[in-house]
Amino acid sequence: MRTGQLPFELFIGLRYLRARGRNRFISFISLISMLGIALGVAVLIVVLSVMNGFERELRERILNMTAHATITGYGDALPDWRAVAEFAAGYPQVQAAAPYIEGQGLLLAGQVLSGVALRGIEPALEAEVAGIDTLMVEGSLDALQAGQWRIVLGEELARALDVSLGERVILVIPEGSVTPLGLMPRMRSFTVSGIFRAGMFEFDRSIALLHIADAQRLYRLGERATGVRLAVTDIYRAGPLVREIALDYGGGVYIDDWTRRHANFFRSIQLTKTIMFVILLLVVAVAAFNIVSTLVMVVRDKQTDISILRTLGASPRHITSIFIVQGTVIGVVGTLLGVLLGALLAVNLERLIAGVERLLDTKFLAADVYFISDLPAQLQWQDLLAIAMTALVLSLISTLYPAWRAARTQPAEALRHD
Repeated sequence: MRTGQLPFELFIGLRYLRARGRNRFISFISLISMLGIALGVAVLIVVLSVMNGFERELRERILNMTAHATITGYGDALPDWRAVAEFAAGYPQVQAAAPYIEGQGLLLAGQVLSGVALRGIEPALEAEVAGIDTLMVEGSLDALQAGQWRIVLGEELARALDVSLGERVILVIPEGSVTPLGLMPRMRSFTVSGIFRAGMFEFDRSIALLHIADAQRLYRLGERATGVRLAVTDIYRAGPLVREIALDYGGGVYIDDWTRRHANFFRSIQLTKTIMFVILLLVVAVAAFNIVSTLVMVVRDKQTDISILRTLGASPRHITSIFIVQGTVIGVVGTLLGVLLGALLAVNLERLIAGVERLLDTKFLAADVYFISDLPAQLQWQDLLAIAMTALVLSLISTLYPAWRAARTQPAEALRHD
């Protein structure tokens, strides 16, 4: 049975959505249900986009300061780091290898003292395994030269010490030197030759870089290094790859990769993302189940219409289809509006938040608490598809009970009480 160009079930279902006169309240409830679904879908898209953006920014900033994988020796140093680096570089999946030295120390500038994580690097090689050279805000990484006793500080560390480019700091390391006055801590004066900003408080406040040759002299390592840092083509396979390299080399080394070193960060992000998805999905579910109350009222109001349709030959399946159409249209329109609104907000979220921060003269994210100081967003089509499909399924489920009730309407009984 068709009405014009539309099947009559679709025609009647759409007509019921445009109720007039005394039925305007039902149309209003339908609109509220539609807007509720749209709002829930939009919020869910924005929240998941923020979590995706936060994970992306965290990963990129971590990998700018740390290598994809590391190979270190037992004890305090790797005896022949050159052989390890050459062996690792022979793998096609390894892009670059660079030696490094790690240590702890204290930096003194005037009366200000601050703990620091020292990293001795070879500037030319380090630029190939990490992106530290792209993070420089003052000076240059190439200014680190062997024997010149220069140091590069994180922005927050330089601010805490109140030093700038060209000024001198005293580095004290927890290793003693025997002097006529007894055992004294080893110390050396350095010139600040650069300042970097990684965008993560943890790095900007605690890390200082110096040339690997100067670090070897400070820690009296000779030609040894703490280990070798690797850059690989597929960062998500860094763990299995470095394990394979170590086994092929013959063992006798420690291995690590960025996923293990910062596993807690990414595990907490994934857990939070899952929890937020479930919580906000309940908001969408509540909005979707408002369709039940809307359709129940429509069924009650349309008892006479249903009886007439049944009398004219409409089957229970036809009646069921009418109300499924009505509820599905509410769900589809609400979902589409929510997807469009959520995508629009997610794409422009960083600019919107920046504008609100300027307007209110405040900062929503403190870098020392949240690791990053801005609110990134990354819209992924997989999330859009999953959210839209879930909302549509919930909307469809919400139509089943009222449609079933409508199909069970007995024409004679309904007309007798009309």
